[in-house]
Amino acid sequence: MSWIFLVVSGLFEAVWATALSRSEGFSNLGPSILFGAALVASMGGLAYAMRDLPVGTAYAVWVGIGAATTVAWAMVTGAEPVSVVRVLLILGLIGCVIGLKLTH
Repeated sequence: MSWIFLVVSGLFEAVWATALSRSEGFSNLGPSILFGAALVASMGGLAYAMRDLPVGTAYAVWVGIGAATTVAWAMVTGAEPVSVVRVLLILGLIGCVIGLKLTH
């Protein structure tokens, strides 16, 4: 169950990171509210997962999921350029996250 919470909280990390970038320094209300809600959900899920998982593994997986999802979303929406190298690097990051799960 901790792994499920960790994955979902990693996805919420991508939500808050994206909302933060669209909040325009917290002057745009909608993204600012979404940022706050996603941040609480993300940190809460990470904290819950850390009850059973080692801090290093949990944090690395959480960051990896959040980073990969944030970059992938930015590429899909056209906010960042897509290239073969970028896609391969994201896949490598995902591979490392899977490797941490498999070795736990």
